[in-house]
Order: sequence, then C-alpha cells, then structure tokens
Amino acid sequence: MKRRIQGLHEADRSAAGEIPDGLFLVRIDQARYRWHAQKPYYLLRFAALEPQQLAGRSITGRVYCTPKALWKLSWFLRDFGYDTELLGRDEVDEKNLVGLRGVVKISHAILNGTSLLNLDGFAPASQWEELSAALPADVGSSEAAR
Repeated sequence: MKRRIQGLHEADRSAAGEIPDGLFLVRIDQARYRWHAQKPYYLLRFAALEPQQLAGRSITGRVYCTPKALWKLSWFLRDFGYDTELLGRDEVDEKNLVGLRGVVKISHAILNGTSLLNLDGFAPASQWEELSAALPADVGSSEAAR
C-alpha cells in the first residue's frame, strides 16, 4: 500500500535553517549555567547581528567550565567585555552577560550521528570590521543560510 506523506522529501533538509560555519558579530540574549557531574557549562543563546543576511538568527552553544576549559571561558568573557572586577573575583553573573557583544567563530561537527555546534574562537566586537573584511560576500546565499 502506498501512502502520500506531504513534506517527507523536505525532512532531509533539516540543516537548512542552521547557521553556516564562520564568523559572526553577536549579542548574548541568554546565559544559563548548567551543572553536569563531569562537564558543567554555560548554555548561551546569541542573536546574530552581522553578517546582515543572517541578522536576527539565533545561535546556541556551550562554553564549558571544567578546570581544563577555564582558559576558553576566560577568553570568551574577556573578549565579550565582561566586568573585569567580577572576573577578578572569579564570579560570573548571568545577568551581566546578557547584552554583551562580540565576535564568535563557529563550526559544526558530527559526533555519533549528532550535529554539534562548536564555539571555536572569540574576539571583541570592535574587531568585527577588520575580521569581516576577509569573509566571502555571499555568506547569506549559501544553502545553509536559507
């Protein structure tokens, strides 16, 4: 017996709404600490500000808080302009993270069949013009950006 299932052929395009790999100027919209026995982390939701073709899109990623990953958390906080006084006291206040802006480099990896978004690097928002000059002009026209 044959069945027609409307939209079935489009189901494989689940990555179509995904943000492509690359550099983005972002603003932190939400930050939540998540405790995990082996790997505590901050779950971050960013709003893309640039490139213009992807402005308003949401990017969600993790920054881990394990002893081995503190260098990356510190890099992220420093480049996004987090309060140096709080950082000096080893304090991270989720409310103070919201609204901070910076540049993030993302990539995607597939691990055990699951697509993961990696936050590969950070830079201050003031460096966006310089960093974005090297980006291809058609970032927003890729299949993943649609």
